[in-house]
Amino acid sequence: MTQPDIHPLTSAGRRALLGNAGLSIGSIGLSSLLAGEQAEAAAGVQMPHFKPRAKSVIYLFMAGGPSQLELFDDKPQLTQLSGQKPPESFTKDRRFAFLKGTEKLLGSRRTFGRYGDSDVVLSDLLPFTREIADEACWLKGMTTDVFNHGPAKIFLQTGSPQPGRPSMGAWVTYGLGSESKNLPGFVVLPSGPRGPRGGSALWSSGFLPTTHQGVPFRGKGDPILNLQSPDGFDQHAQRQFTDAVRDLNMARYDDVGDPEIQTRISAYEMAYRMQMSAPELMDIESEPKHVIDMYGAEPGKASFANNALFARRLVQRGVRFVQLYHTSWDQHGGGSSLDNELPVRCKEIDQASAALVKDLKQQGMLEDTLVIWGGEFGRTPMGEDRAPGAGRDHHIDAFTIWMAGGGVKSGFTFGKTDELGFGVTEQNVHVHDLQATILHLMGLDHTKLTYRSQGRDFRLTDVHGRVVDEIIA
Repeated sequence: MTQPDIHPLTSAGRRALLGNAGLSIGSIGLSSLLAGEQAEAAAGVQMPHFKPRAKSVIYLFMAGGPSQLELFDDKPQLTQLSGQKPPESFTKDRRFAFLKGTEKLLGSRRTFGRYGDSDVVLSDLLPFTREIADEACWLKGMTTDVFNHGPAKIFLQTGSPQPGRPSMGAWVTYGLGSESKNLPGFVVLPSGPRGPRGGSALWSSGFLPTTHQGVPFRGKGDPILNLQSPDGFDQHAQRQFTDAVRDLNMARYDDVGDPEIQTRISAYEMAYRMQMSAPELMDIESEPKHVIDMYGAEPGKASFANNALFARRLVQRGVRFVQLYHTSWDQHGGGSSLDNELPVRCKEIDQASAALVKDLKQQGMLEDTLVIWGGEFGRTPMGEDRAPGAGRDHHIDAFTIWMAGGGVKSGFTFGKTDELGFGVTEQNVHVHDLQATILHLMGLDHTKLTYRSQGRDFRLTDVHGRVVDEIIA
């Protein structure tokens, strides 16, 4: 008897059927669980929840924990009691990274003054920052939860001390996209003697699509390694290569539907466009000489000053989030002291930080560009027993940051610490509150900007945070 014609897939066993389809039992189950998440992630939110006050963010991150007691928070009583044992009521139940309980109070050796019409208190280490006293909003009641560098930086940037969550810049570009077609939406500019503790986890996209992760730029030479084509490989050949890779990736995407393949396609296209735009971006010699001099920048040299000027040029070209990391603010004493190393760090960043705010204002960009300056935590009122040179331990209960532009009040001081600088007595702002406020200024509701991963909704502020309405203009 003649057998009827049967399609090969019909006659195949179930295992063969699934194999021919390029699937497995596990991948079918996983795909059904993640399909909704991946579709949402691939698209991004792409709209603000309400009218934003800022279009872009420049975050000047001082990695290591700059001492608020040497820079912003003058404590005459601490100076008066320097060398004495701290009151037990101030240290009880507080946790420190290295203190052993025998340390003494340490008064600041800096000279403080009041500057601007707003009477902002600043030390002699920040002569240029004085010039923007009336432009910035000074948050002197900052607190955090984590007292070791790497986890504390990751906590401030991602809302969790554990690596693996999306960073603030990734959340912002996921929610809003980027106005730049030729540059990444999230750019990272490192400077200083070392890389920041925490590394790439600080600008990771976590479980968001990798198109939203920060892209580190170098301060001199090629901004991104391996971006330029080899010698003899002209623009036409590069376009052919990019098109061929795109076609191969699209064929694979049609087979398996993995959103990360779309990310890969986007990355190649972005790299091609950046080949044209990045050299022009890095050419700060095209800036007027008075602008270069205002920043203290030196074309061709890697520095915080150059990066600050790059940051203005990046947001001018539509980049959404620019993160500068300047390292080595960890002055414990010994080889890294408040007397010797802290003045060096301040000199490296002071002029350019103030110049950025002034430049943005002159360009008409400060109103919709949010500038943030600060580190992951502050320093203790007690000194450390590390000779030679004075130093302080990590302190999570009180530190200072400043913000300018982007919808925050100018010449406004918010928050107050006790007479010795141990804790906040008025207007506390926790790290989660800062994150919620930054998102709010960008037009994003921190409770609604969520992403479902591993069966639950995640957000930058976890289950915490409030918008600090008091500092919004």
